This record gives sequence, C-alpha cells and structure tokens, in this order.
Amino acid sequence: MGEVSVELVLLAAGVLLLVSLGVSRVGGRLGIPGLLLFLGVGMLFGSDGLGIQFHNYRLSQAIGTLALCFILFQGGLDTNWVQTRPVVRRGLSLATLGVLGTAGIMAAFTHFAFGFPWLVAWLLGAIVSSTDASAVFSVLKERKLGLKGDVTPLLEFESGGNDPMAVFLTVGLLELIAHPEAGVLSIVPLFLEEMLIGALVGYALGRAALWIINHVQLQFEGLYSVLSIALALTIFGGAAVAGGSGFLAIYIAGVILGNAEFIHKRSLVNFHDGLSWLMQVAMFLTLGLLVNPHDLLPTAGLALACALVLVFLARPLSVYLSLANAKMPANEKGMVAWVGLRGAVPIVLATFPLLAHVPQAQTLFNIVFFIVLTSVLLQGTTLTLVARWLHVRENMPPAPTYPIAYTPTGQGKNGMVEVEVRAGSEAAGQRIVDLRLPPEALLILVHRAGEFLIPKGATQLLAGDSVLVLAEGDALRAVRERLGTA
Repeated sequence: MGEVSVELVLLAAGVLLLVSLGVSRVGGRLGIPGLLLFLGVGMLFGSDGLGIQFHNYRLSQAIGTLALCFILFQGGLDTNWVQTRPVVRRGLSLATLGVLGTAGIMAAFTHFAFGFPWLVAWLLGAIVSSTDASAVFSVLKERKLGLKGDVTPLLEFESGGNDPMAVFLTVGLLELIAHPEAGVLSIVPLFLEEMLIGALVGYALGRAALWIINHVQLQFEGLYSVLSIALALTIFGGAAVAGGSGFLAIYIAGVILGNAEFIHKRSLVNFHDGLSWLMQVAMFLTLGLLVNPHDLLPTAGLALACALVLVFLARPLSVYLSLANAKMPANEKGMVAWVGLRGAVPIVLATFPLLAHVPQAQTLFNIVFFIVLTSVLLQGTTLTLVARWLHVRENMPPAPTYPIAYTPTGQGKNGMVEVEVRAGSEAAGQRIVDLRLPPEALLILVHRAGEFLIPKGATQLLAGDSVLVLAEGDALRAVRERLGTA
C-alpha cells in the first residue's frame, strides 16, 4: 500500500468529525451519551468497518495524554472552589482510597474467578479503577442534570482528581511486573513523591500563569488563547519532567485560574471549553479506530462479567467504604456510586501494557474496551432515571444570558458577580437605597422573571431576583450579606 497523502488524512479527519457531530445530535435526542457514539463512529470507520487501518498504540497514547491534559484543565476552570471546598476531604478519599478499593476488588474477582496472575489482575483493576473526567463532565453537561446536595461538586472533584492515582497504580504495577524482586512497598515513596511534586508544581505554576496572563501585553486578543495553551502544556510537562503527576498539576492550575480574575477570562474559558470538546471527540474517535470489534467477541463473556462486577459491586462498595465517616445522606452516596463512568482514561491506560509487551496485554485491552462500552451505555443512559429514583434530582433553571459582558483588564481587583436575593433576607422587599450598600459596590442589572431592570435607588428588590454586582473584597461580602447569600 502506498503512502497515504496528508490531504487524504485531513479529509478523513474532517469527515469523521462531521459524522460524529451529526450522530451525537441524533443520539442526544435518544438519550445516548455522545462519548459512546464517538467510539461507535471510530469503530464504524475502522478496520472491521469502512476499512481505515489504524493500529498505532503509541500515537493513540500520545493523543489520549494530550487530550486529557486539556480536558482536566477545562475541568479545573469550571470548578467553583466555593462549592467544592466543603467536599475536598470526601473527594480526596474517593480519589485515593476509592480508586485503591476498586482496583483491589476487581483484582480479587479476576484472580479467583478467571485465574489471572495476581499482578496482572491488579493491573486490570488499576486500569479501570478511576472514573473518567471527560465522561463525567460531558454526560452531566449533556443531561443538564441538577443534583441535590454536594453530589455534583463531589463527582467533578473526584473525576478530576482520581486519574493521577490510576496512572500511578498502572505504571507502578508495570514496574513490578518487569522487576518483581523490587516488592510492593518500593512504589509507595514514588507515589508520595509524584503526588507532592504534582501538587506543588500545579499550585506554583498556576499562580505564575495567572500573573503572566494579567501582566503580559500581547498585540492581539487571539494570542491569549495561544498563551493559555502554552501555559497548560508547560504546567503539565513541567510537573511530569520534575517527577510529579502532570494530571494533578494541570487540574490544580485550572482550579486556581478558574477561581481568579484575569484578562479575557470569558473568551479564554469559552475557547478551552471548545478545545476540550475537540479533544474528547478526537480521543474517542482515535480509540474507536484502534479497536477491532471482532477481537472483542472471544473475551465478551469475561469482559461482561468484569463490567457488571465493576458497576454493581466494586464501585458501590469502594464509594461506601471511602465515605463511611462522611455526613452524607445514603441516597446521595448511592448517586455518587452510580456515576462511576469509565471513559477514555482506562482505554488509554490499557495501551501501556501493550507498549510494555506484558503477557495477556491484548486480552486486557479488549476487556477494558468492553468495560468502557458497558459503563457508558449502562450508567450514562440511566443517570436521570437513577437520580429520580434516589430523589436527588433537582431542576436546573436556565442561566440568564445578560446583555452585557465584563472583561477584566487585570489592572483592578473588581469582578462582576451574580448575587441572588434570597427569601427572608434583609433585601427582599426593600428599596436599594434603604439597604445601605457600600459605595464601592455597583449594582448593574437586576434579572427578574426573564426581564432585565436597570437598578435605581427606588428599585424594590424581590426574593428570587438575580443582581449583577461589580465589587470586590469587603464590599462584595457586604452585598452578599445584605442579599442573603453570604
């Protein structure tokens, strides 16, 4: 076969993206997760379908790693630290003990039920042990699913923070398989080193990135998107080169930036949202092209058993054990247990044993792919139903689109914040002039029942109003106290 031209590759990429977007639009109406459809399109166009030959595991791993970098960065940008802070301890427990527990339960099952050697069984458990950030973020967005209590911030924090643990376990077990004489305890210091360095680099470079964006003066606004990409790659790669977890570092940096004000924040967040979706589509298409459906059939029974044990035993048990001491209603814990979506991360991790030439690596890859398909199909399509059964679903009112936008210059500390007037607050039923708001706080617009009002001193605020406020620090806190959202 002759060399494939660049033009033909670009044509194929464009057609795959167009078909994926069209299929996802139809699938959204049918309640089928887009991620599953992207995988399906890749499989349809692959070697068992329309004949695109793609078997480059190293390239797939590189694409998956790059995609996860930007997906986790966007996940951090979208993380509201005020809502997330109360769930940090529970999220860390899920991201560490939960991942380890899931891996252990899966290892025990595959060892005793199917005779896998212990290290290989643990390797399979490690690969499928973490929930997938791209799957969780995208499915929750697709479903527009509002969840009561701390469920949503806990799920988002867990899915953004547990990938480093799964990556570490996978790499550590590969080292043990290659050098069994080293012993299990030899990887514990490595784990602590990776997490510590990743966290420190993520925090330090996240702060540095915030300063750079606000102080560098670029000639065109579009160049700030290029700058943000360069900073994200530097943070991820810098942490990895320093011996830390790049996945943890980029997520922490995203959280820092997402909860601060910087130049062109709105446009940069929108840019990375689109980039994140592109990365998700490209990653799932690539992984779909990589698999041959006929290879899945010989291991279908084994893989289905593993998938069912993961969904109905390993994930719930590890969640309840990790949250045993958490003051959290049982129905909310049950919802967290069900939203254990597996996505591209396990498939990307399953390429590691293949590149390391581990015995049974191809079998592991096929099992993992089947598990991901089952997880997204079973859990992804039933989230709304299970949320209703567990009484944790709540309606999400559409966010108002304000007719103005605020672009921070980086020279001041003011930010434009939306504050809701709560029932029973001091402000409900009062005129603005009677609230004695700080002079440093400027009320810009009032959103009421789908309409926008220009606030004046005589304007009476009502419970349920949303007020756009330009303020910072003590002035903003005073406004929140008066309006009942402190």
